[in-house]
Amino acid sequence: MGRHSLPDGRRTAAADPRPRARRRTVALVTTLVLAVAAGAAVAVRGGFLPFGDSCRDDAVRLDVVAAPAVTPALKDAADHVRERDITSDGHCMDIRVTAREPYKVADELRRDGSKARYDVWVPDSKVWVQRAGIGGGQARVSPAGNIASSPIGVGMLESAAEKLGWPRKTYTWSQLAGASPRADAPRLGAADPARSASGLLALTKLGASARASDAKDADTRAAATAKSLSSRTSDSDGRLLDTLARDSSSAERGNPRRNEALILSEQASFAHNAAADEQQALDLFYPEDGSPVLDYPYTLIRENELSTDQSRAALRFMTLFGEKPGRRILAEHGFRTDGERPSAGLVTAAGGRTPQPYAQEPGEAPSDKAVQETLGLWTITVQSARFITVVDASDSMRQLVPGRGESRMDVTKAALLQALAGFTDDDEIGLWEFATRLDGPRDYRELVPTGRLGDRKGDGTQRDRLTKAFGALRPVPGGATGLYDTTLAAYEKAHKGYSRGKFNTLVLLTDGVNQDPGSISRAELISRLRALADPEKPLPIIAIAVGPDADEREADQIARATGGSGHEVDDPAQIHSVILKAIVQAGTQQ
Repeated sequence: MGRHSLPDGRRTAAADPRPRARRRTVALVTTLVLAVAAGAAVAVRGGFLPFGDSCRDDAVRLDVVAAPAVTPALKDAADHVRERDITSDGHCMDIRVTAREPYKVADELRRDGSKARYDVWVPDSKVWVQRAGIGGGQARVSPAGNIASSPIGVGMLESAAEKLGWPRKTYTWSQLAGASPRADAPRLGAADPARSASGLLALTKLGASARASDAKDADTRAAATAKSLSSRTSDSDGRLLDTLARDSSSAERGNPRRNEALILSEQASFAHNAAADEQQALDLFYPEDGSPVLDYPYTLIRENELSTDQSRAALRFMTLFGEKPGRRILAEHGFRTDGERPSAGLVTAAGGRTPQPYAQEPGEAPSDKAVQETLGLWTITVQSARFITVVDASDSMRQLVPGRGESRMDVTKAALLQALAGFTDDDEIGLWEFATRLDGPRDYRELVPTGRLGDRKGDGTQRDRLTKAFGALRPVPGGATGLYDTTLAAYEKAHKGYSRGKFNTLVLLTDGVNQDPGSISRAELISRLRALADPEKPLPIIAIAVGPDADEREADQIARATGGSGHEVDDPAQIHSVILKAIVQAGTQQ
């Protein structure tokens, strides 16, 4: 690797070769300098130290919110702009940076972006920009480019890394996560994928790694991996580092509450090692099947409402990070910058060594669909779920899906079986079917009562019974769509069986509109659903309109009466993805 090769020794000598006495002297001097600098910074922000005379009267103010990890670098860049009187079209720039967790900003923007009181948002990943747009809210976000990057890996205490042969031995994600049958796999912690891009992107990669084995139970294994990881998650990336064993003593290593390994970004490991003592420093594995990357998108908020001066100032601040001073600032904080390979110093300080593939080009980024599926899987894995699945069995379900040579029912059954594989044994699922007058005067019939998938009864488990029942679903000859009575009855049943601590929902699949003239009206159905809906016991309907004959607007109207959502799919094969996306959407509203 030429100049990018790393030394074989450990990072401690490379990180800071100075004697401790000298470190203390430097620390005292640094403290005095920082105190003076801090006072100056307060004075500037308070208006006591003016900008240069040439532009102080018309400085353009920009309010920036950023992920906590990148906030210090942005503040240093804002200070650089102020100290050097860097201007935009002759105007000074008054840039104020505030740290906020990206998931909170994304949810805020998704609910109502018009209430945002900031001009620029720099999350750590584009997944939050995508999440801000889920659900058709009022978010107005305009990514303008990426200012930095940092690959995600697995950091370990020295004792754990040595057991696994670091740095000379490499592993895939699934192996590092303990999916391999090693009994001595280190305890692995991660930040909550619902709140951390590092956790979410790593979990997406873990699922892909498990599926790459082509095992028939790959989806089940991916769910099991997520379930295992969920027992060791932290609320945020910052709190994750607090779970690390304090030293390499046997007592600490044996403490089940302490992690020996963490999923985190290279930059987070860099920052941790800069402040940690030798006992808590991390060695960093870069998985051989590729590291997902945090990409720090620089995003304008309500761009059409910004003044011309604000827009140009915002873009001028962004371009600073493509220039030498901005790249230097980012590198000092442990970030990689566009257009250059990682330096040996950065990787060494972060805990990397050759032959770990730290300089490997990142693979193709996961699709938005893959990320949403992973987040949906995580939601039901962590909370566990209680579902009643209600499937349209009307005669129209025998129609062929264009281009597939299979009926709507056949493809729907395959999609449901795929979804079932993603649930754990702690989840509770039941199955209903409906048409018209399917069970005497009723339009619906309960095929499998709701129960825990792992519970055994007779010769098989609840999962076995559902698998068999899904496979036996058949369109009812001459059956029409008895939608309204069925929806109300199933919702009442789900409401009575509500289970606290689980994600409760009713999944409704239909390929048509209500065709039972003797049923209640749509208005009455919606009124009764609203009366049953209880914010203290959230029970959203996920209504999926399958095929061209279904009414998506009606499905959405029915679902929203319960806090749920309606979706349209042209191909029933999309059902699995839609269910997981709807779970994410419902989960962010609770």
